[in-house]
Amino acid sequence: MIFGVLIEVAVSAACIVLGLLIWKKQKVSLLHDYHYRNVKREDIPAYTRQIGIGLITVGIGILITGLLDLVYSSLWWIPILSGFLIGMCLMYQAQKKYNGSIMS
Repeated sequence: MIFGVLIEVAVSAACIVLGLLIWKKQKVSLLHDYHYRNVKREDIPAYTRQIGIGLITVGIGILITGLLDLVYSSLWWIPILSGFLIGMCLMYQAQKKYNGSIMS
């Protein structure tokens, strides 16, 4: 149980750190090149902001799941599903708006 929580905390920390790097430092190079190939230079700050926030949201959902596993092991799916769906919707919107499609 503790080992699983440690893994969840480590994965969430990685997602949050990568999200912050993409958002705050505008490190678009951390993404695959086909994800930002058609993004205009002037749209990179808005694109990286939305992608970073989406990744941070996924990380927070995983973190809450890890912490919730310590108390209520049967409710783990609520925060991870919520964080994943909200984060993926944010990243999908950014891809469609700034890149034109998911992979192009």
